[in-house]
Amino acid sequence: MEKTIIAGTGRYVPPRAVTNQDLEQWMDTSDEWIRQRSGIEKRHWVPEEGGVGSSDLGFEAARIALDRAGWEPQDIELIIFATLSPDIYFPGSGCLLQHKLGLNTTPALDIRQQCSGFVYGMSIADAYIRAGVYQRILFVGAEVHSTGLDISTRGRDVAVLFGDGAGAVCLEGIETDAPIGFLATTLHAQGELAESLMLELPSHRLRPSLTEEMLKSGRHYPTMDGRAVFKNAVRRLPEVAKETLAKAQMDTEDIDLFIPHQANMRINQGFQKAMQLPASKVFHNIQHYGNTTAASIPMAFDEAIEANIIGAGNAVMFLGLGSGLTWGATIYRFPD
Repeated sequence: MEKTIIAGTGRYVPPRAVTNQDLEQWMDTSDEWIRQRSGIEKRHWVPEEGGVGSSDLGFEAARIALDRAGWEPQDIELIIFATLSPDIYFPGSGCLLQHKLGLNTTPALDIRQQCSGFVYGMSIADAYIRAGVYQRILFVGAEVHSTGLDISTRGRDVAVLFGDGAGAVCLEGIETDAPIGFLATTLHAQGELAESLMLELPSHRLRPSLTEEMLKSGRHYPTMDGRAVFKNAVRRLPEVAKETLAKAQMDTEDIDLFIPHQANMRINQGFQKAMQLPASKVFHNIQHYGNTTAASIPMAFDEAIEANIIGAGNAVMFLGLGSGLTWGATIYRFPD
């Protein structure tokens, strides 16, 4: 039976670290205010002068993942690129990454599931591999949020939360009957809540799609109903975790580590409490990176592997909820 295993992982953040204290020069906020509401202490942003896009961060993470997998770029049969902050409006950043990797006609698929992009991306890669369409797939989740934030008191509720970064995973098909690879996946979406977390402009449903007046009003910056997102996250994440465990015929005790999307430490703690998990079983790194959206789960996964928290034979659950609203969970077991 064809199974999907993760052959290598990598992560990358730009060198520029921005602390909560740094934000005080641009907006009315404080380290205490940010920590209390999100658990974030710092985040990484691309250089102020710009010129660095999501595909650039993704390239750096991909190089690390490829090296750890023992792959050359030419071994990649498909690129899946998850981002809500592409380098340019179109084409997708997957094509830009493909060229930077020195590839010629390798297919590239861009997906836009925001904070649940990793879970959706893994389900796509696993389906392709199980179907025998591709054997080696590179997934990249990468974000450059900082250039699109309202870094002022007006935009502080959103601006303090987000960081830039990339995570990459090399996925490979192997023939085995062992209970390894992706054991169960659950995906959901609820479009009626789309406006609770969105970036409205530019919008092709409007004519013109962007005006000076729209820019003055700040409609080209992301907006969030924080209370609604939080409420849904602490409800939906335990639900989808239990649903996925049931599919896999597993209990919480069978999972060695839960890696939730790093949106807010309070959400992750709420998930931990609802699932009655010990703190050691839920991984956090939001304090160091902020919310890196599609990059956050693969970055956390890579960090957990590097720290020897998880490895051979372990089972890990990835889960996330974000704009869309979209949410989901998947269980992966390492080969022994």
